[in-house]
Amino acid sequence: MNSPIITKVIEEMNDLPNDLQQQVLKFVVTLRQQHLQPPGDAWDVLESLTGTVEAPADWSAEHDHYLYGTPKRQEPDS
Repeated sequence: MNSPIITKVIEEMNDLPNDLQQQVLKFVVTLRQQHLQPPGDAWDVLESLTGTVEAPADWSAEHDHYLYGTPKRQEPDS
């Protein structure tokens, strides 16, 4: 059962190069996953972000240095 919207999306996708079609597919899959996930609270959001940000190893101890440029509190291990 094709809706007019699905038909239009397919028509538009046919004109795209393969790499852009792959991006559209990835986007649609992401939308579907987000739609199917039950809503979570703020802790769930934070947990989902854990490990996704690259930062220096001493980020938690020296965040003032990295955010505001204050001198580091501890000398780096030699």
